[in-house]
Amino acid sequence: MGTSPSWREVLTQAAKVAPAETTVLLTGESGTGKEVVAHLIHRGSRRAEGPFVALNCAALPEALLESELFGYEKGAFTGAVSARAGRLEQAVGGTLFLDEVGEMSPAVQAKFLRVLQEREFQRLGGTRMLKADVRVIAATNRDLQVAMTKGAFREDLYYRLHVFAIHLPPLRERQEDILPLLEHFVQELGPVVIGRPAAGISREARAHFLAYPWPGNVRELRNAVERALILCEGGLINPEHLPWHAESARSAPPPPPPPPPAAEPVVGDFPAQGMDLEAMERTLIEGALKQTGRNKSKAAKLLGLSRGKLYTRMERFGLS
Repeated sequence: MGTSPSWREVLTQAAKVAPAETTVLLTGESGTGKEVVAHLIHRGSRRAEGPFVALNCAALPEALLESELFGYEKGAFTGAVSARAGRLEQAVGGTLFLDEVGEMSPAVQAKFLRVLQEREFQRLGGTRMLKADVRVIAATNRDLQVAMTKGAFREDLYYRLHVFAIHLPPLRERQEDILPLLEHFVQELGPVVIGRPAAGISREARAHFLAYPWPGNVRELRNAVERALILCEGGLINPEHLPWHAESARSAPPPPPPPPPAAEPVVGDFPAQGMDLEAMERTLIEGALKQTGRNKSKAAKLLGLSRGKLYTRMERFGLS
């Protein structure tokens, strides 16, 4: 998933907490790899031989989430023609991964708090107490502290979950991971999607991948590679195979303007013999500054950089 210092720190923290029975809270934007890290923690734990059971709390309405999590007895509600074990029972002896835990309703939060406090629960419609022999790893893309101040998330549940927190940085803050991830997905998906690896990735396409801000993070990168593999049909992946390039080409002249394609105008001007990475980076920065009228905040956003990193690169290339 990457070799950047920020990602290595995530892996270091995951490795340290894995052998413990501690509850873990993973935070970060959607698509940053929270379930991947949860799997890593599970595989490094004493429960590695047990099940890893995942539940997305945002995917179900309150009533269904409650029955899916806790299970139910026959006749607990209309349609409950037989008893069913919930995810808590399915995860006994292993790990329960609750994704988007911030989307739990207050009622489900209260019931799950008891699970963490007492390590026991009841099925819906049941009277028998069942042991919750599970390790809990929760994940969220929301700021739960803000949700607490608004009364949308219980403070006591937050502190039960926030025993050991790991924050996953967005891909735009892990620039050095983009090309290795790109190569990894090309090799991984090529045989599956088209039956063979792609011939390669052009310089221009690499520049596009580096310049794009990746709001959907690693998940969006993987999807972009899968699409490009289908379109290139085993040949070289070029800019025209990238989703934002296609969207830009289909867009009518303003208004409304097409989605900003990052450094696309600059990439098209590369000499046929190519250029070294430093020259490419300088060209991308010059193009972004020109496109935004030298508005450094907008240029940094186009390039997927913080303003501080943009200033550092501008000084290095004598563009300030």
